[in-house]
Amino acid sequence: MPPIPAALTERIQALLCDADGNLFPSEEPAFAASADTTNRFLAAHGIDLRFTAEELRLASTGKNFRTTAAELAASAGRDVVDLDAWVAAEKEAVTGHLAQTLRPDDEVTAALTTLSGRLTLAAVSSSALSRLAACFTATGLDELVPAAHRYSAEDSLPTPTSKPDPAVYRHACVELGIAPEEGLAVEDSVPGALSAVRAGCPTVGNLRFVAPAERAQRPEQLREAGVLAVVSSWTELTELLRPTAEPALSTAGGAR
Repeated sequence: MPPIPAALTERIQALLCDADGNLFPSEEPAFAASADTTNRFLAAHGIDLRFTAEELRLASTGKNFRTTAAELAASAGRDVVDLDAWVAAEKEAVTGHLAQTLRPDDEVTAALTTLSGRLTLAAVSSSALSRLAACFTATGLDELVPAAHRYSAEDSLPTPTSKPDPAVYRHACVELGIAPEEGLAVEDSVPGALSAVRAGCPTVGNLRFVAPAERAQRPEQLREAGVLAVVSSWTELTELLRPTAEPALSTAGGAR
């Protein structure tokens, strides 16, 4: 894989990491917990539609529950009743489940530890801050990506939104005091990549936690969204960002 141009990497001051499905494998367990609330929401609004966890994941990856619920209601011609209460109920169910199921990942921890030596690490997510807090604690990443450097499209913006809206990336750059081109985004999903690219952030696609059935198609989808490169692991990303003066590291085979 060709390296990211040195002229670009030399400008990078921060690593802007999507969280779910990128820093930890949270999407599958999250949708398992979210499906029940989503189906109760649909029933309460008289919408004759139900989702399995996998169907919900495929239909709403990159979006938060607020956006998904509003879109489902709009597509059925229904007005949403008590959306904030439904958002709170889904948040509580998913956060509790993730806190119990997620575990530290040695590869992610090692890569972030290495990269933190020269870059500011931040999380840029559609998920709520309380959910992110549970995930970072469960995976042992609290010190590497502290709460002050976590930005949520649900909680950090004046008006809640969701990726692919670029607002959360623009907000993160302002809060970190960097220009968008000084923040390298790392995203696993197409909506996430579009959000970062539209904000003006150079972006790398990461397949580390992408579902096996979707790995073959995802690299091309990410490239079409505008990413500069696609890696298969956090180890490979660390090597991709290695200053040319440093010795090469042994890495796993990457996406071509």
